[in-house]
Amino acid sequence: MKYQFIYLASQSPRRQELLAQIGVRFELLLPRKNEDAEALELPIANEKAFDYVRRVTLAKSVAALKRWQELKRIQSQLAWAPILCADTTVSLAGSPLTEILGKPRDAAHAIEILKTLSNKTHDVYSAVAITSHEKEPAHCLVQKSQVQFRELSIKLIQDYVDSGESLGKAGAYGIQGMAASFIQSIQGSYSGIMGLPLYETAELLRKANVDFGLNKNEPRNTN
Repeated sequence: MKYQFIYLASQSPRRQELLAQIGVRFELLLPRKNEDAEALELPIANEKAFDYVRRVTLAKSVAALKRWQELKRIQSQLAWAPILCADTTVSLAGSPLTEILGKPRDAAHAIEILKTLSNKTHDVYSAVAITSHEKEPAHCLVQKSQVQFRELSIKLIQDYVDSGESLGKAGAYGIQGMAASFIQSIQGSYSGIMGLPLYETAELLRKANVDFGLNKNEPRNTN
């Protein structure tokens, strides 16, 4: 069966923009007020960044599927479509903070993270998962990129944090915004650093028989 749209279980406007960029139609399947979505993103002690981002993304997939099933009980005509979830984290091996540098708690924490990343090369892990069928577990892929920051002055860090752009973003920065001027080089996936690795996403969408963008006329997986 081919699908003309997916459910996106993410509030990130960047992920929405990236999906639209490759021609994916989606409907939002967002956490409700009684869900503690932030709790899913809490790291486990001594957890590696790869393991963390994969675990969190699969946990989001389980929660999103449950959300759809609850909606289906209320809206019997609700159509099934694959569910996409994603998560991104920043990692700096040997960091004095922690290996996993997630979203800053506040402005002071954002400053601390950016001071740690200054003049260093860090890793960005982005996981994406597709639940193709409500009776099957999600399929997940993880993409790793490397980002090299130039040396950042305290004044520059403070001005950036004061702009508000660092809050709500893994590693306290967004590559698509003003922080692009901090970056000397990247190796890997620009879209992955933004929060949704499009190559891996497209691979999963094709395997889930989703029609999108230029892929509509490609041969489909018949399994």
